[in-house]
Amino acid sequence: MNEEINHFAGDNDPDRMLQKKKYRTPDGVPADIVMFTLTKRERKTVTKTLPIRELKVMLIKRKSWPFAGKWALPGGFCQENESIYDAAKRELMEETGVDGGHLEYLGVYSRPGRDPRGWIISHAFFALVEEWMLEHRQATDDAEEVGLFTIEEALYKLELGFDHRTIIEDAYRRIQEQMLQTTIARQFLPRHFTLSELYQVIQSVVPDFEEPNFIRKITSTRSRKGIIEEVRDEEGNPLSSNQYSQRPAQLYRFTDLRPRLSIYT
Repeated sequence: MNEEINHFAGDNDPDRMLQKKKYRTPDGVPADIVMFTLTKRERKTVTKTLPIRELKVMLIKRKSWPFAGKWALPGGFCQENESIYDAAKRELMEETGVDGGHLEYLGVYSRPGRDPRGWIISHAFFALVEEWMLEHRQATDDAEEVGLFTIEEALYKLELGFDHRTIIEDAYRRIQEQMLQTTIARQFLPRHFTLSELYQVIQSVVPDFEEPNFIRKITSTRSRKGIIEEVRDEEGNPLSSNQYSQRPAQLYRFTDLRPRLSIYT
């Protein structure tokens, strides 16, 4: 009891309160999330072929000031009883209905005047989720609509609120780098996949990626580093799929090993 009394007495100590007044805290610290997904639609062809995949970003149309009627990233203010990471997870769920997926810190955005509401310092995250997770997405009180847009649409055709265009540009560069340096492609692939599917996912995120010897290099990487491995049945026979090809193609899966250098080049 005495410890509790001393604790609260310390909080009301005039000298301590005077010291606190020397420091101004921001008017708000929001977590903004750049959420990427790869949409998939089948091609209208007679022969079997890979579907069309497009990288898209989720945006919300704001209902209220500031930037009412404009598109912006999902996000919201961090509360005193949570970390900024927990705030990002909560806001992602509240504003889009998405729970889970890959959520990673991007950076801090603190340019003076970035938010007309005051001194607002934003911590940005990026999330990678599978398309099926967005089937039941929903908008909350802060948003009129929730939409998926290609990177070109988001950056060059929409009028975005705040400095969210800059945040999207930074997040896009980050996932392009990671696509070539890590196994982040697994977020957009089924558990078992063909090398053609893997190559297509990489190109969907990094359009200028071209590697004529991709299969040879990635299988060589596999044998050297164990990044991916062949899928086999209980008797050790290789498993294959002809879902997107006329002839069966070997199925692979990612291992838990994390590469130190690029695994594709």
